[in-house]
Order: sequence, then C-alpha cells, then structure tokens
Amino acid sequence: MASSQANMDKMQVRQNYRNLWHSDLMGTMQADTRYCCFAVFCAPCASYLLRKRALYNDMSRYVCCAGYMPCSGRCGESKCPEFCLATEVFLCFGNSVASTRFLLQDEFNIQTTQCDNCIIGFMFCLQQIACIFSIVAMLVGSEEISEASQLLNCLADLVYCTVCACMQTQHKIEMDKRDGKFGPQPMAVPQFQQMSRIDQQVPPNVGYQPQPAYGQPFSYPPPQAQGYPPPQAQGYPPAGYPPQAQGYPPAGYPPPGYPPSR
Repeated sequence: MASSQANMDKMQVRQNYRNLWHSDLMGTMQADTRYCCFAVFCAPCASYLLRKRALYNDMSRYVCCAGYMPCSGRCGESKCPEFCLATEVFLCFGNSVASTRFLLQDEFNIQTTQCDNCIIGFMFCLQQIACIFSIVAMLVGSEEISEASQLLNCLADLVYCTVCACMQTQHKIEMDKRDGKFGPQPMAVPQFQQMSRIDQQVPPNVGYQPQPAYGQPFSYPPPQAQGYPPPQAQGYPPAGYPPQAQGYPPAGYPPPGYPPSR
C-alpha cells in the first residue's frame, strides 16, 4: 500500500516537471527513422538496450521495472540482472517501456506534453474497447460482432506497436541528447561592423541593422535626410542664430555693486 501511494505521488510530481522531451511522439519517425523501424520490428531488443543505456550500462543498478511495480526488488535481480531484464522485456514488454520512460522523466524532470498524453490515452482506450467487443462477441455469439471485435483487435495492436516504437525512439533521442551525441551548438558569425570617420555627416550603423517602422518597407542604409546633424543645405542652423542683435544681455546688466563686497 505504501509503495502504491509513493508511485501515485511520483505521478503527481511528474505533472509539475518543467523540461520537455527533445522530440515529441509525432516527430520521432522523422527525427530517427531507422531506429523507429528497429523498435517496430524488434521491440524487446530495443527495450533491453534502452534500459541498459538508461542505467549508464551499470547493471548493478538494475531493478525489475525500474522500481515502479509491486514486483520490483523481489525477483532476485541482483543475482542475474541481465537475465531478469531479458525476462522483463519479453514477458512484460509494456511495463518495461513505461518503466524506462518514468526513469528518464524522474532523472531529467521531463513532463509529457498534452499531445503525447492524448496519443497514449487513445492507445489505452482502443485496447479497452477491443477487449469489450471481444467479451460481447463471446457472450452473444454474433458473427458480425465477432468480426468487428477482430478488426478492433487488429487496429488496437497496430496502434500499440506504433506508439511503443515511437516512445522508445523518443527515449533514445533523449539519451542521445544526454550523452552529447548531437554535438555543441555552432556559434553564429558576428555581423560586419564599420567604423565611422570624422568627415562623415552620417555615421554608419553599428551592430544590428536598424528595424523599419511598422508598415514601412525595409531600407538600408538609411536615407541621408535621417542623419544628424542635418545637412547645411536645409538651412541649419537658421540665419540670425544665436540672436546677438536683440540687445542681449540688456543694458545696465548686471546692476552696479553686484556682487556685493564682503
């Protein structure tokens, strides 16, 4: 009972994780097509390799179903972890995939997106519907319902194999990211910068190119009319500036005796 409550608490905690998977389920086939095909046609082998890699190839850390199931720690895993893992991936394949997923989520604080949750939920619901149709067909004895249940079972198995393959590919991509197989991100080349000269009326723009106003076409370099100070041909500064002929300062200023003597 205590272990079940602890697992429920972990599921609640996973909903508050901040990180996301490097690739969602919809993008795994495009991200790593070859491994996705390998996970489809040899799913238990992929599950075995991924669990071992998730444990950093240290099988002394192996626990059945990664410690998330009631049988964990009670199957003699410490005596022969390789054999126990092989038994897990062949006899409890779905639990092995889910356990590896939980292991990576708890290690890297990864939450599952709503789209991925909908895909996984659809897989479970389709299996339940197929099971219900099979029970109804067995009780009623109708050939039509029996054929419908067989079609649903085939569809549920197809969706199950596809989603599990995408999940395992998602785990593999995440561990590729963990192990640095994507390589460092390339640095961007800095933009060309030009130094201004004293004889230039309009100094060149330094750094990023200026952004145009909203609704205005982009023009670079800026027109000369935007320079500062304005060209002399536009009458700048105006004639008679500063105003020296207006009697400034006025006569008699400052007054006599200012500043006062001490």
